[in-house]
Amino acid sequence: MKKYTLSLLLGCLCLLLGMAAHAQTHATQEHRIRVNTLTEGLSHPWSLAFLPDGRMLVTERGGRLRMISSDFKLSPHPVGGVPAVTAVGQGGLLDVVLHPKFAENNLVYLSYVAGDSKGVGTEVARGVLKGAQLDNVQVIFRMQPKLRTGYHFGSRLVFDREGYLFITLGDRGEMERAQNPGDHNGSVIRLHDDGRVPKDNPFAGKPGWLPEKYTLGNRNMQGAGLHPQTGLLWTHEHGPQGGDEINVIRAGVNYGWPVITYGANYGTGTKIGEGTAKDGMAQPLHKWVPSIAPSGMAFYSGNKFPKWRGDLFVGALKDQMLVRLKLDGEKVVREERLLKNVLGRIRDVRAGPDGFIYVLTDEPNGVLARVEPAD
Repeated sequence: MKKYTLSLLLGCLCLLLGMAAHAQTHATQEHRIRVNTLTEGLSHPWSLAFLPDGRMLVTERGGRLRMISSDFKLSPHPVGGVPAVTAVGQGGLLDVVLHPKFAENNLVYLSYVAGDSKGVGTEVARGVLKGAQLDNVQVIFRMQPKLRTGYHFGSRLVFDREGYLFITLGDRGEMERAQNPGDHNGSVIRLHDDGRVPKDNPFAGKPGWLPEKYTLGNRNMQGAGLHPQTGLLWTHEHGPQGGDEINVIRAGVNYGWPVITYGANYGTGTKIGEGTAKDGMAQPLHKWVPSIAPSGMAFYSGNKFPKWRGDLFVGALKDQMLVRLKLDGEKVVREERLLKNVLGRIRDVRAGPDGFIYVLTDEPNGVLARVEPAD
């Protein structure tokens, strides 16, 4: 009897401790929040997409596409039909997004790193999701040229309101490529949903220019999203030693890398390029010096955090935090740093259809977590 009573007391104590841990809250400038870990056991997750039926797709950098049920259980079996992925350095299976008309066509888009005899580079494929299988998979974009470096792949996928697909690409660590008109690296790509090149792309038909290019002069864009009011594409990119940037993406604009930057050479701290400004090259909307190592990003327009509507949220690998930016048009008027060292390296940030904010952590045992109002 005493043994039973002791076990009951210990069980109650563990339950209370678990509830207390779950109820731990964090103060912010405008809301009191808590973080709820929903799913564990993800291997370096990179991106998250919400299916209409409440399930979620999560990419793991090593090459697996995982399915999470509507009650946040991780399926033990990866989704089948994913193209061959080359996991090297910072590259592997990267972004996942749904076609704007997914309810009609069940199309899922993936960006990933693939190799050939010349090296590796970012590719984009799409397939029809049937249960836990991608069927009729087609590669609709291949970065050219492929290179042998293992970093600065980008790569976020965003559909705009007209149904065009934007792909963000890094310079692959060979900075001069970002200013090369005949090179995909270091640019934003704009395509039709099937991979065709839009006739009104800014460089289409221009001798020496790849027609898929929409911008140039970008270093390594790992966050992108559509502004909820204007519908314009916003991205952020890693600077070198300092100089992380947020930019509003417009057709044909040169964003300056590596001619202008607010960063410096690693180790030595010496200047890169010609300074921080030059005619014909865009200035960033916002910059970080020193770097925060930005990852995913999302605009918030839900109803769970009414004082955050219209704000931009950016994950940060360095200092393991979530950054909130208060906006006034195309101007950042306030920055708040949240959840520092609470979760780990935040890789992706998504505003969920339920009004909560979801994050993925880039860890060997990565998690899907949800930011909720504490009240």
